[in-house]
Amino acid sequence: MKELLQLFWAFFKIGSLTFGGGYAMLPMLERELADRYKWVTLEEIVDYFAIGQCTPGVIAVNTATFVGHKKRGVIGGIVATLGVIAPSLIIITAIASVLELVMGNAVVQHAFSGISVAVCALMVQSVIKMGKSGIKNIFGIVVALASFCASMFLKVSPIIIVLCAGVCGAVYKAVKGEK
Repeated sequence: MKELLQLFWAFFKIGSLTFGGGYAMLPMLERELADRYKWVTLEEIVDYFAIGQCTPGVIAVNTATFVGHKKRGVIGGIVATLGVIAPSLIIITAIASVLELVMGNAVVQHAFSGISVAVCALMVQSVIKMGKSGIKNIFGIVVALASFCASMFLKVSPIIIVLCAGVCGAVYKAVKGEK
């Protein structure tokens, strides 16, 4: 029971501080799940994010479900998922009643502008850390650059990019004779 409460609380904290979508939660996932509790490795977080991109739904919810399931099976997946969505439900319910008043306020608009800038900085930090752990050779550099170009300039769907990168990785390992 204690571990389920820890799962819920860890994802509740992540869910309550994740402004800007799933990618913004990467630093918090790393700190809470990999560094503090050691439930997953950074590589596993990257894998869960990749799978989360290829499956329907919100990346944050998918990642919480994967980590919770890894830790405690189906009940762990449910508890972690509830933890990550509970703050949003609470906040949205509270804000919905005063939405027009809040969004018209210049101070609130400026606060959200500042939050957006901070989220971008955190995302850049996470991308650099993930790149260091995931890009280990020239093949990784080529796949990363090709993925970036396909996304940025050709507007290829992230799902297609992830699937193609997976196929390339499998082919590369097969040609090298690795499992």
